Amino acid sequence: MAAGTIRPAVNQAQFTPLQYRRALLEAGRRRGIALEAYSPLGTGQHLSHEVVNRIARRTGRTPEQVLLRWCLQHDVPVISKSTHRERIAENAQIFDFALSEEDIAALDALDQTNGTHRALESNWW
Repeated sequence: MAAGTIRPAVNQAQFTPLQYRRALLEAGRRRGIALEAYSPLGTGQHLSHEVVNRIARRTGRTPEQVLLRWCLQHDVPVISKSTHRERIAENAQIFDFALSEEDIAALDALDQTNGTHRALESNWW
C-alpha cells in the first residue's frame, strides 16, 4: 500500500462504542473515505455492557439493535453477522427508532481507544 496511488473508497475497521475511533472516522470523512464498521457488536462481548443494556431496556430494543443503531447515527455503514435467521431479522429492525443525544453521548463515553489518533501518523494508502 505504500506505493499505492489510488485512494481507497472504504476503510473497514472495528467500530463500536468501546472502539470509537473518532480521529480515524474524521480523517476518512475529510478525505472522502467511508469508514465501515466491522464487528459492531464487539464479537458479542459488548452485549452485556451495563450502559448498552440500560439503553436497550429503556428504548425497548435489544443490545444488538442499540449497538447497530449507534453506528448508523454516526453515519457509519455497518456489517453484522449471524447464522440465525431470527437474529438477522431482528438486527435489521434498526431504522424505525433513534437513540437520543444523551444515549449517544453515554455510548460515546465508553471509548477505550482515545480516538485512535496513532492511525493518522501517515497516509494509510
